[in-house]
Amino acid sequence: MTLATVRRTIRTLFAILTAAFAVAAPPAAAQELKIAVAADITSMDPHFFNLFPNNNMAEHIFDKLVQMDPDSKMIPGLATSWKTIDPTTWEFKLRKGVKFHDGSELTAEDVVFSIDRVANILNSPGPFTAYTKAITGKEIVDPYTIRFKTAVPHPLMPNDLSTIYIVSKKIATGASTEDFNTGKATIGSGRYKFVKYSSGDRVDLVRNDGYWGDKPYWDKVQFKIIKNESARVAALLSGDVDAIEQPPTADLPRIKADPKFTVTSKISHRVIYFNFDHLARVSPFITDKAGKPLEKNPLLDIRVRRAISKAINRLAIADRVMEGQAVPSGQLVSERLFGNVPGLKADVYDPVAAKKLLAEAGYPDGFNITIHGPSGRYVNDEKIVQAVAQMLTRVGINSKVETAPMGPYSGRASKQEFSFHMVGWGASTGEASSPLRSLLATFNRDKGLGAVNWGRYSNVKVDYLIEQALQQVDDENRRTMLQNATKLAMEDLGIMPIHFQFTIWATTRNVAYTPRTDEYTLAFQFRPIKG
Repeated sequence: MTLATVRRTIRTLFAILTAAFAVAAPPAAAQELKIAVAADITSMDPHFFNLFPNNNMAEHIFDKLVQMDPDSKMIPGLATSWKTIDPTTWEFKLRKGVKFHDGSELTAEDVVFSIDRVANILNSPGPFTAYTKAITGKEIVDPYTIRFKTAVPHPLMPNDLSTIYIVSKKIATGASTEDFNTGKATIGSGRYKFVKYSSGDRVDLVRNDGYWGDKPYWDKVQFKIIKNESARVAALLSGDVDAIEQPPTADLPRIKADPKFTVTSKISHRVIYFNFDHLARVSPFITDKAGKPLEKNPLLDIRVRRAISKAINRLAIADRVMEGQAVPSGQLVSERLFGNVPGLKADVYDPVAAKKLLAEAGYPDGFNITIHGPSGRYVNDEKIVQAVAQMLTRVGINSKVETAPMGPYSGRASKQEFSFHMVGWGASTGEASSPLRSLLATFNRDKGLGAVNWGRYSNVKVDYLIEQALQQVDDENRRTMLQNATKLAMEDLGIMPIHFQFTIWATTRNVAYTPRTDEYTLAFQFRPIKG
């Protein structure tokens, strides 16, 4: 062997060893990811409260039968396939070999238990029952095959089951919500394992190396709960975190101009809207101009609701308050989602018409109202509420504002303690049936309808269309009924949409994120960028 041959051999072996080492040992600094989120996680129990921050965390620890891709399209999850056996029977085939974090195998028994548990959660401020009530029977064909029976055809079964997290029957039997918060029962089959939950502070996770699907890059993840917008940005700029959600829109130009950071955004499936008090009562936060409670709730009059809608300049909110990161809306889902009504626009800003409608309704001098809203939950939520208050005051509805963190705020809103309040809803099933049956269907615990109808709107015609739409196997028939229900509810102003917000993430330059329509901030969809 010549000297040249020896040298070539050495170089080749060195190259092979170097490549092997690079594969086996990725940079240690890239193994931990720290993310600042904007809203508190109120519970680790995946069935207790259908609240976005809770669901966002559950996505890491638990799995669902059906998953959603970044564009809210259904893809296989724990179920590899699903089909109808007959008009009232759905069959789901489960993925074999899926293990819970304790090493036990996930089977159809766990699926049945999880669906039954949804209905047995006590005192839920926002139950998941709207997505399970259609199921009248469950048949376990074998450990990996389950059939769901319904009283009538229910084409949305896969959509519905994309919202239900599967827990371990062995672990969760008899477990309380507090057992999930402490970690005792927080045993899922998801990409990450639970380590610690500190309410209002952080959640720590560690990678599940036994996950059935693609393994996430990060072996440790910390979600820091930083409600204050400026504090979130400061955490990113200082290097305390690798990524933040919902950076303040006013700070976007500064972040984008800095080469050390990257900004990503996508229009959300979330509609920001206001609930009216639809109860026939002395509304708790409405008085006459002298401060005396009004004997009749003025919001029951459609003319008053229309006056309020016309008094609001949605374009100004989108352009100035949201810095262009929103699209004004007069309906429930954007044009990207199933059931959108083409051409259905928001009310045009018209303060003169608003004053005229108030006078026609018997309130020529207006009245006083307190507007309630969350703080730190949605993009610029407090600023939106303040802007709406100023606009209503200009037409004679003297408005003051009260905001609170989402936990206590939603608890009060769900008990109908407010007169007029702001909230948001994401169409998690990817179509208009989600907001229709949750926000606008008459509250009916037995049917699982109106679960988040916090204003207690009720319209029998809207109810009929919603319930009929949910039974339509033909997509076009269902689309038409959803559109008709939407048009009727919007004409009646059962709720008052404001806009669809853009969801925004900011990351350090060595981290990239795949933006999602559903707004989820998922650790396993962040990836490192070399160089």
